[in-house]
Amino acid sequence: MFVIFTDTDTDLTPKEAEEFGYHLISMPYSIDGKEVRPYVDIQEFDSHGFYQKLRDGALPTTSAINAMNYKEYFEPVLAEGKDILYVHFSRVMSATFDAMDQAIKELEAAYPGRKIYTVDTKGITIGSLNIVKEIGDLYKAGKSVEEILAWAKEEVDRFAVYFFADNLTFFRRSGRVSGLAGIMGNMIGVRPIIHMDENGKMVSIGKERGRYNAIERLVQYVEDLAEDIYSHRVVVAHADAPELAKKLSDLLIEKFGVKLRIEIAVVNPTAGSHCGPDTVGVSFHAKHR
Repeated sequence: MFVIFTDTDTDLTPKEAEEFGYHLISMPYSIDGKEVRPYVDIQEFDSHGFYQKLRDGALPTTSAINAMNYKEYFEPVLAEGKDILYVHFSRVMSATFDAMDQAIKELEAAYPGRKIYTVDTKGITIGSLNIVKEIGDLYKAGKSVEEILAWAKEEVDRFAVYFFADNLTFFRRSGRVSGLAGIMGNMIGVRPIIHMDENGKMVSIGKERGRYNAIERLVQYVEDLAEDIYSHRVVVAHADAPELAKKLSDLLIEKFGVKLRIEIAVVNPTAGSHCGPDTVGVSFHAKHR
């Protein structure tokens, strides 16, 4: 018997978490001098209000949760005699996973016989969401934790994510994307094309002038790399840019047909604090990342 966990950095909403059986770990951000824990301090994410604040000049920050926070989430489940599988965002992107490791070590010592398993999606936002939902499907189908871990070992690196940033202010400040040097960003209308690599890092791999050229570039990556695409979700994400997300979705349907299982997600506020408004991306099952 085991329980599945994920975190709010994967874009999973409380409604979706309930559908799959996930427990949600809230990853905090601070804005206007106040720390906010998604779906704890706020019940719904006002994405337009949040991203409009960023357009108006707000510069939010994020922080890692500590070992005690993890223990507060995990211990009640272990105390019930159940194991845990935590499907989380890329561990190379945050120091929070050092705290997680500490918490797991202490909890497994306190509850001998119980286990906490983890799956690193090597992604964030929709790069994680696609994998989280696939594992949720397996969990609902009654697969064992060993079967899910075996699936993840083979499949995590087959979910690609490509996106473009509309405003480099936020990524420059966070320092979380390699390869941005020399890109002028808003000054000349250039949008960097970024992907999550096999190590779970964000890497700038190109640039396009203008949003629509950037969208077409994303579609080209899907065309070039897609594998078994009709058997998996194609997830389009946006940071308060629904028109751009629809444009991307429409182009994908034009290329691949109406059988494509497209879902549209809004980038969560913690990840959005780093990418900024009007970011748009796509995640899909691929030959490789």
